[in-house]
Amino acid sequence: MSSAIRLTVGAGVVALGLLLPGTPATAAPSHTVKITIMASSDVHGNALNWDYYKNAEYDDSTHNDVGLAKISTMVSKIRADRGADHTLLFDSGDTLQGTPLDYYYAKVEPITSTGEIHPMAKAMNAIGYDAVTLGNHEFNYGLPLLGAWVTQMKAPVLGANAVSATTGRPAYQPYVIKTMKVKGEKPIKVGVLGLTNPGVAIWDKANVDGKLRFLDLVETAKKWVPVIRGLGADVVLVTAHAGDDGMSSYGSDLPVENAAAMVAEQVPGVDAVLFGHAHNEVPQRFVTNKVTGQQVLLTEPGKWGQRLSVVDFALAKERGKWTVTSKSSTTLNTNTVAEDPKIVALMKESHDKTVGYVNKVIAQSAQELSAAESPYKDTPILDYIQKVQTDLVGKALAGTADASLPVLSIAAPFSRTAVFPAGPVSVRDMAGLYVYDNTLLGVKLNGAQIKDFLEYSAKYFAQVAPGAPIDLATLTNAGGMPDYNYDQLSGVTYDIDISKPVGQRIVGLSYQGKPVTADQQFVVAINNYRQSGGGGFPHVSTAPVVYNAQVEIRQALIEYAAANGTIDPATFAEANWKLVRDGVPVFEK
Repeated sequence: MSSAIRLTVGAGVVALGLLLPGTPATAAPSHTVKITIMASSDVHGNALNWDYYKNAEYDDSTHNDVGLAKISTMVSKIRADRGADHTLLFDSGDTLQGTPLDYYYAKVEPITSTGEIHPMAKAMNAIGYDAVTLGNHEFNYGLPLLGAWVTQMKAPVLGANAVSATTGRPAYQPYVIKTMKVKGEKPIKVGVLGLTNPGVAIWDKANVDGKLRFLDLVETAKKWVPVIRGLGADVVLVTAHAGDDGMSSYGSDLPVENAAAMVAEQVPGVDAVLFGHAHNEVPQRFVTNKVTGQQVLLTEPGKWGQRLSVVDFALAKERGKWTVTSKSSTTLNTNTVAEDPKIVALMKESHDKTVGYVNKVIAQSAQELSAAESPYKDTPILDYIQKVQTDLVGKALAGTADASLPVLSIAAPFSRTAVFPAGPVSVRDMAGLYVYDNTLLGVKLNGAQIKDFLEYSAKYFAQVAPGAPIDLATLTNAGGMPDYNYDQLSGVTYDIDISKPVGQRIVGLSYQGKPVTADQQFVVAINNYRQSGGGGFPHVSTAPVVYNAQVEIRQALIEYAAANGTIDPATFAEANWKLVRDGVPVFEK
């Protein structure tokens, strides 16, 4: 008998210490076998433990590590400990976007042009993933790049609820059944259903509209789980690129975004849900299925390869059939292991090219510009984004019916650590300021809509009475609102009165010294995430689009800097908004 099989005769599952609450104390089965499922998620282009924006080994305040090279070491240890034939490895999505490494092989040397194998495919193939699921960010660089990556992956790439817009048929493989050999016993069949996020229809509308539709996760699972069971699966897993809180960052027009726990509750026949998308660490969570009363296990391994979920199943053979008798899970911290030298060597060429690219000098900055105060002060470094966006949209409107309209611009403080140093500014510096692969659009809004938009954005601040002390730790991110959803508007002037309740904070909204009227027309330069409904801001997703050339904002910033050669705030910085309380500025200039 294989040493990997944990055999207990005459004592059943209790001997393993894994008996779940409510598990009936039946006669002991003849054999109990333990299998281990490992899961990563939201790796986001982190192949190595490296921070391309800091040009150094990755580190954070709690000393997490990142990357597939760390995951690889941990996976190898578990395979050696449990027996490789008793383990499987899956990923729940968001692989192809997130670091300059991903950007380089999508845009600088795109694999669709060179035919080169994507570094993330190289690494995942070398580690030996058994299946991966599509995340929403897999669609960021278009369907051709995604298609190339899918063909390069040795593991099946799953996405049952991504269907053809014309035929309604699955556009990607819906599921896979893996057979695990048990020496001297009937093989164990593990079925895996992959589900991606419906938000792709909004967030990457330009890439998928008219080509793909994204169906409800629960309804899709109800369709496919019985199919997988019917094909003899002893264990059924769902890998879902969806959080577990049942909420959505968009309206009700699309299926629920974070439906992982809903699948566990509403779909009979699921043993565990391996999920991602929310970037949370969930070592173990049990949800009761409302139909069967069975306990369904959920786990999420955080982000970027910082954690690996490890799920242990005990199966008993009863009447010739394997049955799950217990299950448990945990998450392991990858900072406890070294990088796998095989993955490091495999990534060296791709990594070195990316490092060279991000350290290329594109301009000289007249002074140091920092984003540290940008969440609560109007800072020149964000004004640089506003300037580039305004110029691009303004030039594109020349000669059109909207050429006479004022062009405004929105930008959010994506990174509090972004800095343009005095002197040489590199691609890395620019990418550190604008960390998302957004594209630029122009939409038409009236004055009343702009006021609504700004009031919504101002929810970001806590309400602080006049004269009360200001605590920077609690001033921002009210209600959990992230920095990237605090939009600042350029081209108009306004104050935000944080002593007032939400919805009554925007004061003195003016354009060129005159109050903005409700019906006054403007064009607003905006990113695709916001325009498509990301963050739930009012009006923008239904506003007329007057510009959409699919220009990537980060690349536009790089090209603008390179063309000018210098970054001088005297040419673009304009303090047009501030925080006040009853008209008194919160901060001195």
